[in-house]
Amino acid sequence: MRAATLSDVNTETVSPDTEHRSPIRNFSVRLSSTPRGARLARLLATEQLRSWGLPPDPAEHIVAELAANAATHGRVQGRDFEVTLYVIGDTLRIEVTDTRAERLPSTRHPDSNDESGRGLLLIEALADRWGTTPGRPPRKTIWAEVHLRPTPAPSGTCFGGTGRLFQRTHR
Repeated sequence: MRAATLSDVNTETVSPDTEHRSPIRNFSVRLSSTPRGARLARLLATEQLRSWGLPPDPAEHIVAELAANAATHGRVQGRDFEVTLYVIGDTLRIEVTDTRAERLPSTRHPDSNDESGRGLLLIEALADRWGTTPGRPPRKTIWAEVHLRPTPAPSGTCFGGTGRLFQRTHR
């Protein structure tokens, strides 16, 4: 019988059979509290969702709104905001943390002429649940949860046209 060597142990440790896979997926990024940081939050979150094989909608809209709020209302010069995505079971949790704990969000109903103020109404419409969590001072986290619904498999039945496009040429 041969004695085990360090290379035997390393091979066993990294073999696919013994690799531990976590049922919880997460992604976190810290960005500058600027409009550019808010746009980057949406782009990075969308790409992460795609890499997990999840549809970006409605999460990309929720991230965009929460990140824009953090960059606008939660902004403190020289401090960043953080975006975190968790997938636990069939729930996607989106968290955006900023450094303005004293400025809690509130849903309002803007007049039809107002150019802003509809963001949290959008969050209410798109998320299954949302809320706030206090953090270590001076932080607060706004979170939203989306239930991941399975996409229906094609049934084989086709509805609609024949697939031919009819075009009219204008002269």
